[in-house]
Amino acid sequence: MKYMLLIYLDENALSESQRNECYEKSAGVARELHSHGKYLLASPLQPTATATSVRVRDGKTLVTDGPFAETREQLGGFYLIDARDLDEAIAIAGRIPPVNFGTIEIRPILEIPGLPASSVG
Repeated sequence: MKYMLLIYLDENALSESQRNECYEKSAGVARELHSHGKYLLASPLQPTATATSVRVRDGKTLVTDGPFAETREQLGGFYLIDARDLDEAIAIAGRIPPVNFGTIEIRPILEIPGLPASSVG
């Protein structure tokens, strides 16, 4: 089953050197997952200052600079994995470095018939 692991953290909590160390460790986890056929995709996201939110209300498109919600933790990145079950997804989430100072939300992927085939997984 495919799971999206959403990484939430305070994007200002790490120094530049801590952030680079986190990226290196996260890449190591991704390589290890890949070697076991569990890795599909992963990436950190640019800071929330680069975000744009789009809504359509009453037929009008509203574009706002910034993320959808102001929160203590921001969506900082993701992993898309293929795990046997939720227990394995939880075990994988527990190995992703930002889990030590942020939150990893695990969401099963809903497969919708008729979507174009993905080049991922």
